[in-house]
Amino acid sequence: MKNGIKGIRRVSAVAVTAGAVLTAGAFTAPAQAAAPKTPTIAAKGGFVMNNGTGKSLFTKAADTRRSTGSTTKIMTARVVLAQPNLNLDSKVTVQKAYSDYIVGNNWASSAKLIVGDKVTVRQLLYGLMLPSGCDAAYALADKFGSGSTRAARVKSFIGKMNSTAKSLGMTNTHFDSFDGIGKGANYSTPRDLTKLASNAMKYSTFRTVVKTKSTTQKVTTKSGGYRDMSWTNTNALLGSYSGTLGVKTGSGPEAKYCLVFAATRGGKTVIGTVLASSSVENRTADAKKLMDYSFKK
Repeated sequence: MKNGIKGIRRVSAVAVTAGAVLTAGAFTAPAQAAAPKTPTIAAKGGFVMNNGTGKSLFTKAADTRRSTGSTTKIMTARVVLAQPNLNLDSKVTVQKAYSDYIVGNNWASSAKLIVGDKVTVRQLLYGLMLPSGCDAAYALADKFGSGSTRAARVKSFIGKMNSTAKSLGMTNTHFDSFDGIGKGANYSTPRDLTKLASNAMKYSTFRTVVKTKSTTQKVTTKSGGYRDMSWTNTNALLGSYSGTLGVKTGSGPEAKYCLVFAATRGGKTVIGTVLASSSVENRTADAKKLMDYSFKK
């Protein structure tokens, strides 16, 4: 009987020891994180990359040319910021042509610039990128293009947009407008626009402007007084997605709903584009899905 008890104890001890080994193994085995599931987006085209390494993190029709809407204004700002000896505090007088342009284009969003006001280049950049002012885009094209007439200056400025695109290796991009209200030849791709935004983010003024949720700027009136201009950013990611850095919304009858976006989390910056999404809400949701996915990769 004693031998039987010893035998039972021995078997129990072996079982306990084996159990302990199995249990220990469960805790010490390296954790295998499940690969993030590739998201489905409403947008017809999308691209995301790691801004530090340039590695592609997501692609969907990334090189298919599409209308870009007001994401075009990223290039408008980029051309301005690259001007030699740029003085951001130089003043531009708002012309009637700029407000007439808004009236004449149904899809033209406005910074509500007032004819005769003197607005600085820096303020025009806020008016361009926050409320997506086509009047601000026109003012900047008129200011920084070359030529003796407004038409010549605008044509010259658009030429600079295209030469900049070429220099940045944006091989599937062409601009025929300063604001995205094109005449059928204003197009880019998710990959090209992401490349452009990544380059534009190297300019500190650009970074400051595109991450601003709202601003009130004091401008000089025609009579020499002052008025406050208040602008709110159309980018819903600001304030709703942690780490958002910008960048720019776009929309139009052909472009549908577009968004170029960037965010930083845990020292990693991702930057990307969605083109031709189905609504304002869906372009934001698309961007959030893509950034969540990209931060896990």
